[in-house]
Amino acid sequence: MNYTIRNEHLAVTASDAGAELQSLRSADGVEYLWQADPAIWHDKAPNIFPYVARLTQGTYTLNGKNYNMKIHGLVKYHTLMLETPVPGGISGENGDGQGAISTAEVIEMGTDHMTFRLESTEQMKEQYPFDFIYRITYTLCGKTLEITTQVENTGSGRMFFGVGGHPGFRVPLEEGLAFEDYYLEFDRPSHPYRVGFTDTCFLTGGDQEYPLEDGRRIPLQHELFDNDAIVLKHAPKTVRIASNLGTRSVTVHYPDFMYVGFWHAVKKEAPYVCIEPWTSLPSRDGIIEDFSCQSDLIGLDAGKTYTNTWTVEIA
Repeated sequence: MNYTIRNEHLAVTASDAGAELQSLRSADGVEYLWQADPAIWHDKAPNIFPYVARLTQGTYTLNGKNYNMKIHGLVKYHTLMLETPVPGGISGENGDGQGAISTAEVIEMGTDHMTFRLESTEQMKEQYPFDFIYRITYTLCGKTLEITTQVENTGSGRMFFGVGGHPGFRVPLEEGLAFEDYYLEFDRPSHPYRVGFTDTCFLTGGDQEYPLEDGRRIPLQHELFDNDAIVLKHAPKTVRIASNLGTRSVTVHYPDFMYVGFWHAVKKEAPYVCIEPWTSLPSRDGIIEDFSCQSDLIGLDAGKTYTNTWTVEIA
């Protein structure tokens, strides 16, 4: 089932399957979010928790026991439940339910915000042995969509996790323009480093400075992604997709994320680009990581709640 919130500038739709964004439209009806194509990439904007990207052999260890988990964790493979309702006018719309394990209860929410909730189950704990509540809230503020992730540790011990976003944005955004007319542009000059990956997208430790045009831009070409994602560290916390030949743009601001990734389907002329804020990185090449020792994972004590907000602004 899909749910839509709106204000005078934007209409945003998300599904109860993974709380994944389904649509991000401006008031004049222009769609900014990639609309999925099984022949290219079947997702639109999956939410990442509790692990970012790949685990070596799909496996990690904790307290001497091995666990298996798919790429990008649990949320994208599970249906979320809506939070406590508030009076208002969110609309529910029939969705196709693809990939959903169950259907969330239909609950009325506010006209300009909606919150989804996922609570750990015994089945989930076979993959991730922690008691938790995961929430994601979408809030409209003018031409900006705020995305707030909350992780509450409801167990008795310290838990370890990463979070991230994976939205795909349509490129080009306007008729008559080409993919190559666009660029990614940071809000200030910088000297970021590209995180070194193997051909199978595991860490090598061989990070290298990634040159930016005029210290700020990455001109878009499909060939950029022939070796999978470009993941940067020490980069500014704001980046936009724009073209000098057009008037529409998308700006993503991620103040509390250590890394940002850019991606589209490998070796395809895919008409979108993902901007992916990450708090942590995938496994090292050939190493089955111990969650309690992976230094970039978030450690959250029992009874505590972690909160992280990032935004998408439409120009």
